[in-house]
Amino acid sequence: MKPFLKFSFVYLCLSISFSTQNQTQAQDSLSQVIDSLYIEEVENDKTPDKVLHAEPLYIDLIRDLGARKGEKEWNVGLGLTDKLDYDEYELLVEYEWAPINRLGLEVEVPLTFSFRNNPEFDDTQPPSHRVESLKTAVQWSFFVSEKLKTSMALGYLNEIEFVDLNAMTNSTILQGNVSNPFFVIAKRWGNNIHTLLYTGGKFTRHFEGGNTDFSYQNNFSFHYMIPSTRNFIGLETNQVFKNQNSYVTLRPQMRISLADNLIVGIVAGIPLERKNERLSSFVRLIYEPSHKH
Repeated sequence: MKPFLKFSFVYLCLSISFSTQNQTQAQDSLSQVIDSLYIEEVENDKTPDKVLHAEPLYIDLIRDLGARKGEKEWNVGLGLTDKLDYDEYELLVEYEWAPINRLGLEVEVPLTFSFRNNPEFDDTQPPSHRVESLKTAVQWSFFVSEKLKTSMALGYLNEIEFVDLNAMTNSTILQGNVSNPFFVIAKRWGNNIHTLLYTGGKFTRHFEGGNTDFSYQNNFSFHYMIPSTRNFIGLETNQVFKNQNSYVTLRPQMRISLADNLIVGIVAGIPLERKNERLSSFVRLIYEPSHKH
């Protein structure tokens, strides 16, 4: 190859390389700008200050951390769990709102329906269908720092448990009461990496007999928010300590924005020990009536 042709070939290769590198850098810069604008919209478009965090989809929060007055949200959840001898279907309807800045309230009614896996070959009697409980909760964000990209909150969830539907009478409707104080801390690393810890104890008082059970839960989540969107992928780890035993379920998940005020979350459940249940799935539909773009 002649020297001139060699020089031209080398120059062409270098030009293509630099051009590709410049395009990649330009795309990365544009993505960072769009991410920064979206974060700016969430955090600084209104007062008081608020940090953008990715919220877990299975054990969700009582309104956003750093909630602002007037925010509200409807949730409808559908779940399916393989309980070895039977399948359990879960339906929940939940409403959460912020009456004042930093304070979130929630009301939820969960229902479960149980069916045998193989009704033709298995005579195992599954649990009765249930209106599980009436849940009410409050959450106060006492620390919000845009500089540290960190928020912390204290909360309390109360759950009035009902008896099975086929056991309800005028004199017997309530089965027990669950008290669940909890603590939440969340941090965003850069623009796209989100971590959150939700932890607290559960005190379950059974009205019949008067005894009280105690369990403790640690729920840690890690999410990556897709640049320039509200969508994310991540992993939620639910750990429960009860009766000197530990139960852990991994929940890979993703959130997809269908519209400006409508989001769907998809969750899979993978228990590390399959003594009581196998795989599960859960879908959460989130609607924000007053959300503004």
